[in-house]
Amino acid sequence: MSNPIIPEPVALRLDENGDYRVGNTRVLLDLVIHAFEDGATPEEIVQSYDILQLADVYSVIAYYLRHRAEVQEYLKHRDEEAEKVRAKIEAQQGDMAEFRKRLLARKPRFPPEPV
Repeated sequence: MSNPIIPEPVALRLDENGDYRVGNTRVLLDLVIHAFEDGATPEEIVQSYDILQLADVYSVIAYYLRHRAEVQEYLKHRDEEAEKVRAKIEAQQGDMAEFRKRLLARKPRFPPEPV
C-alpha cells in the first residue's frame, strides 16, 4: 500500500520586492501574523481578507508558531524599514502643522462669504 499523504509546502511566497505573501495573493505575511497576535482566529482573518484560503492561513500560522523567532526578526526588519521610509518622507515634507496651515489657507471657503 502506498502512502496517500503528500506533504505540502508552507503557503508563503517571496515576491519580487522581498516581501512575503500568503498563498497566491497579495496579502502580506505581516497582516496575517499581526491579526493572529491581536487575537483573530484563522476564520476571522479569512473574513477580513476574503481572497485568502483558510488552509493557507492555517499553514502560515503553523509556520509562525514553529519559527516564531525567524518570523519576528523578519517583521522587526520590516518595521525598521518602514520607519526609515516614514522618517525620510517626514524630513522631505518638513513641519506637517505648517504644511496643513498652508493647505487650509488655499482652500476656498464654503459657503462663500457674502459680498
